[in-house]
Amino acid sequence: MRFEPAMEMRFEEALWAQGVNRVAGVDEVGRGPLAGPVVAAAVVLNRASIPDGLNDSKKLTIKRREFLAPLLWQSAEVSIGQASVEEIDETNILQASLLAMRRAVEGLPKPPDHLLVDGNRAPGGISCDATCIVGGDGRSPSIAAASIVAKIWRDDVMKRAATQYPGYGWETNAGYPTKCHKSALRNLGATPFHRRSFKPVRDIL
Repeated sequence: MRFEPAMEMRFEEALWAQGVNRVAGVDEVGRGPLAGPVVAAAVVLNRASIPDGLNDSKKLTIKRREFLAPLLWQSAEVSIGQASVEEIDETNILQASLLAMRRAVEGLPKPPDHLLVDGNRAPGGISCDATCIVGGDGRSPSIAAASIVAKIWRDDVMKRAATQYPGYGWETNAGYPTKCHKSALRNLGATPFHRRSFKPVRDIL
């Protein structure tokens, strides 16, 4: 599988042409669920070893994500950042998402020279410049890579949480407000892993 035309590396290549070498793609997953942390990833691709078929994680099958994620951990610089349920409830999901992004960037082995960030807001407190790209996970391979590893990481977090709090279907719905999850929330109540600031959870409480 090769890159689709929309996934040409024009954002990365424009920066590389200017001598900006360490370009980090940044994306988050988990803004919509009723439970669990929000997770972000920062990825600096190895220009000599970029896996084929990178794309927005939502457009890939589970099998394809699970194939690509280990390749990215092996070939690229990858860092994960999280914001907890408590931090989501104390601030809001937007601020928690930006916090998770900042933590991901700060966790890279070396500071990046430039960020390519999915969406219209870049995390604060970062010393390098950033370019925000709406729909970036489908337009920049660096951001697509971040979306893939963040998705796999968060899904694994929710699968482990499902063994501690069974009945909510987190092993398959990852905490999103599916019919099964909302029914369990009404019947079983909220867990410490639920976001109490989110209306469906707040209404139950």
